[in-house]
Amino acid sequence: MSFLDCICCGFGAIILLLVLTEVGRPKVLERENRNLEGVVMKLQAELFEIRGETDVLNRELKGRIEQLSEERSKLARLQGDLTKIHGEYSASRKEADFQNTLENTLVSAYQRLTAEMQRLIAAGYRRPKDAAIGGIPVDSEYIIFVIDTSGSMQEMNWTAAQQIMREVLDMYPKVKGIQIMDDEGGYMFDEYRAKWIPDTPARRNAIIERMQNWAPFSNSNPVEGIVAAIRTYRAPDKKVSIYYLGDDFPGESIQAVLDVVDRLNPEVNGHRLVRIHAIGFPMSDRVPQSGNARFSALMRALCDRNGGTFIGLEGQELEEKRAKEQRVAWPRRTS
Repeated sequence: MSFLDCICCGFGAIILLLVLTEVGRPKVLERENRNLEGVVMKLQAELFEIRGETDVLNRELKGRIEQLSEERSKLARLQGDLTKIHGEYSASRKEADFQNTLENTLVSAYQRLTAEMQRLIAAGYRRPKDAAIGGIPVDSEYIIFVIDTSGSMQEMNWTAAQQIMREVLDMYPKVKGIQIMDDEGGYMFDEYRAKWIPDTPARRNAIIERMQNWAPFSNSNPVEGIVAAIRTYRAPDKKVSIYYLGDDFPGESIQAVLDVVDRLNPEVNGHRLVRIHAIGFPMSDRVPQSGNARFSALMRALCDRNGGTFIGLEGQELEEKRAKEQRVAWPRRTS
């Protein structure tokens, strides 16, 4: 009995120790669970805050990217404008250089001509009415200007064209009639359509003034204006001269033009009904030069066959060389 009593007491003591040891454990676990839930909620709140900040930053980044793209587009446009301005400045300088060179050439020629005139006058020389000036016969009683009004002429050569017109008019102190047409066959003064403009000082001044702002549409093709002038004003009892001022010939066949003019302007008593002269102007470096070379070739042959003279202003020498290289054989005039 004593042994059993000892054994029971031993088991009881062990159970008592276990009870005393685990009595506070559930409260600790419950408190730790509550603390962990608070940590999780706090972390979730921080996560939501971080996600919100990320969205804000993403929107700001997208806006900055769009702004950067706009700035790059503006920069590209500004670079294009700068390139355009550089091109216009370069073209303006070239035009100014050409005008200065042309002016110096004209002044030099005028000075030489004046000196020669003074020498001849002092020697008692008097020029016959039908004598040629600068290789151009000035025996005509009626003169027609057919003028290329295209963009290349307006931009590069319009001032020079006005000067040339003045000089040609000065070569004819008095004529019976004048006419001004564009290369399309249109008239500077519609009231004188198919008529002759009276030659008076006032009318000459009006022509020069109107020329400054005269800019009808032009396809830069000399054929239409020259053909219209011949058809309208040719007459066997009148001495008529055409002066064509231009810089380009975009047509396909030079020989076809010569054939048309031959039919419209036949020879009468060994001379053509209408004499054709031409003054060629240089073209801009921005324009292909093939049209300028073909213009020189056409006008040289056309003037030669119709009793006139072709004059290429400075810059035409190269085009003359190119035109000769085409090696086109035109029959020379027999008059």
